[in-house]
Amino acid sequence: MPSYQDLTLQGLWKNNPALVQLLGLCPLLAVTATFINGLGLGLATMLVLMGSNITVSLIRNVVRNEIRIPIFVMIIASFVTIVQLLMNAFTYELYLTLGIFIPLIVTNCAIIGRAEAFASKNSILPAAYDGLVMGTGFTVVLVVLGGFREVLGNGTLFTGADRLFGEVANNWQVTLFATDSPFLLAILPPGAFLGMGLLIACKNAVDAHLAARKPQTEKTITRARVTTEI
Repeated sequence: MPSYQDLTLQGLWKNNPALVQLLGLCPLLAVTATFINGLGLGLATMLVLMGSNITVSLIRNVVRNEIRIPIFVMIIASFVTIVQLLMNAFTYELYLTLGIFIPLIVTNCAIIGRAEAFASKNSILPAAYDGLVMGTGFTVVLVVLGGFREVLGNGTLFTGADRLFGEVANNWQVTLFATDSPFLLAILPPGAFLGMGLLIACKNAVDAHLAARKPQTEKTITRARVTTEI
């Protein structure tokens, strides 16, 4: 079993679901027009990941291999329904904003992938932690992309925070600069693709920089002389 440190590094950086595996890009690109939208969908995805990982780990020894994938999908769909009902009850405006992309969490390959690749082979605590860090890694990408697009497009940050945190967040919106008309390229879908490409490029640049700083192991090549006797 991997260590918790390795699981953290994998979920947040090395094997990030969005930046490395490129999974869940449809809702990621669709809803990240603002920071709060990205945070809301990210938290929902994290809860589903943790719940499904824990449940799959609990039943891993009693489910037959022939039916494990349908069972995993049913478990994920159940947790998505729970999260959807909770958002409908407590964050209704955000629920309306995210719309169809909440039930579409069922089709997020990152969730079924972690259930199959990790949760079905490990005990409860590592499975729960794996869901937590993978969900956190996905959420970080959502909020960074959403915040970047919101600032670039409207000059604001934390718009609509009350939809997620309630009346206490009515005055959380920060205006960084005033604009008469929004920067449409950032707000519309093309801005999501450009922003996502920029994030991936930044990660690749950091990885290349870290790899270049590692000491190169000197390789000694030994030449063998081959002689043939007749």
